[in-house]
Amino acid sequence: MSSLMVLATLDALRQQVKAWKQQSLKIGFVPTMGYLHDGHLSLIHLALEHSDRVIVSVYVNPTQFGPNEDLAQYPRDLEGDQAKIEQAGAHALFYPDDAIMYPDNAQTFVNVKNLSRPLCGEDRPVHFEGVATVVTKLFNAVRPDVAVFGKKDYQQLQIIRQMTQDLLFGIEIVGGAIVRESDGLAMSSRNAYLNPEQRQAAACLSRALRTVRQAFSSGTHSADELLQAAKYVIAEESLAQPQYIELRNSTTLETITEEAQASDRMFLAVRVGSTRLIDNAPLAGPCELD
Repeated sequence: MSSLMVLATLDALRQQVKAWKQQSLKIGFVPTMGYLHDGHLSLIHLALEHSDRVIVSVYVNPTQFGPNEDLAQYPRDLEGDQAKIEQAGAHALFYPDDAIMYPDNAQTFVNVKNLSRPLCGEDRPVHFEGVATVVTKLFNAVRPDVAVFGKKDYQQLQIIRQMTQDLLFGIEIVGGAIVRESDGLAMSSRNAYLNPEQRQAAACLSRALRTVRQAFSSGTHSADELLQAAKYVIAEESLAQPQYIELRNSTTLETITEEAQASDRMFLAVRVGSTRLIDNAPLAGPCELD
């Protein structure tokens, strides 16, 4: 018999959360868009370390996709996701539909202004408003004590931290390490779009980040030289078309133009074929690329 509670309505979710809170149990939350891989499962494991009960949501949020993006094609596998969520040890799966998340005539959206503008915000102008809005809705539905987000979507993580602070949610936001394939490629549901040749080419992102970290470790702290090192690695891969290669402050996401610090991060967005891949890493310190 399954030990995972499967909740499809707000009433069922709220009743279960209320029951757990009446027992003084700490609620952890992992929001996902499904098609789960080991990166997602690592976030569930991290949530289990920080809480007594873990809820995972699966919802492909339409408002974070632009008009020419892959909403219709985004991979889905609810049955497989449910099995993985249960095996990972989570206690409940919440899978709302559009009617729950966006009732008729919904007019309220959340915009975290400054952090949403650079990097992916330039290429995907509606994306982070959609993310902030759906996460706000999910936070209000789940009322977690702790929520876990992956560092692969580092800009998203910083936006959610800022939003949580600004809107007085009182939720602890925990960032989970990037989980990578054996060749360094950051795990992503969109990796499923890559054919074998593209999959091999995609490893250039992690190679570029390793190159930059090695250069910084060897004494190269000029922002321009570090950027050029990353650009050179990406340019060597003929199938890779960079959208941005940027060095930014890890908290404010402001551009680093002169001397870089160990905590600054290199951010990459690269198209391989029609698939847009992102990655990032700090210039120094613990990192999954080591």
